Amino acid sequence: MKRLALAFWFALAGMALALDPSEMLDDPALEARARGLDHALRCVVCQSESVASSNAQWAIDTRRVIREQVAAGQSDDAIVDFFVERYGEFVLMTPRSSGSNWLLWLAGPLMFLLAAGIGFGYLRGRSSAPVAGDAALSEDEAKRLREILDE
Repeated sequence: MKRLALAFWFALAGMALALDPSEMLDDPALEARARGLDHALRCVVCQSESVASSNAQWAIDTRRVIREQVAAGQSDDAIVDFFVERYGEFVLMTPRSSGSNWLLWLAGPLMFLLAAGIGFGYLRGRSSAPVAGDAALSEDEAKRLREILDE
């Protein structure tokens, strides 16, 4: 339990150190927008962390570019499009649900429905299958059974 708590505190400390105070904007509203964008973009070096929680040099540079563009008056969509043009949609923490991405968004639920249908069909067919023990014995089988039981 102590190890889990210690790991938790180290993880929080690492995230707190990710944003250098010198990177922050003076205007709290602009800084809030920039932090939202930091969480919306993926670090291409770390690949599993957002730009906000990464200490990689690429993430530091990205945070600086985001703040420069926010201070220059760019919209959030324009800033996101700026990074998507350069790095592809992989840079987005939550992929867009447009174009060919619809297939990816629908693949999980479709696979679940397919598996549920196959499972339902299997169980339904299994319940209506004849039971092997209910079949009557032929004359030869009955005679052989009597011989075995008489021994």
